[in-house]
Amino acid sequence: MEKQQTTAVDWLVENLYYILESRHYDIIEQAKQMEKEQIIDAWIADDNPLQRLKAEQYYNKTFKNK
Repeated sequence: MEKQQTTAVDWLVENLYYILESRHYDIIEQAKQMEKEQIIDAWIADDNPLQRLKAEQYYNKTFKNK
C-alpha cells in the first residue's frame, strides 16, 4: 500500500507549536513551497517540462497573490 502524502497544511499543523514557540518563519515559507509543489504536481500528468511550465504559470496566476 502506498504511503499517503502529507499535505502542506497537515505538515504546518504538525509543526505549529514549534513555529509559534521559536518564531521560525522559514518553516512557514517551507510550507508554502510544499503546497505550491503539491498543486503543480496535481496539475501535471508526468514530468514534462512544458507541462511543468504551464503548471507553474497556473499556480502563479491563481495562488501567488494570496
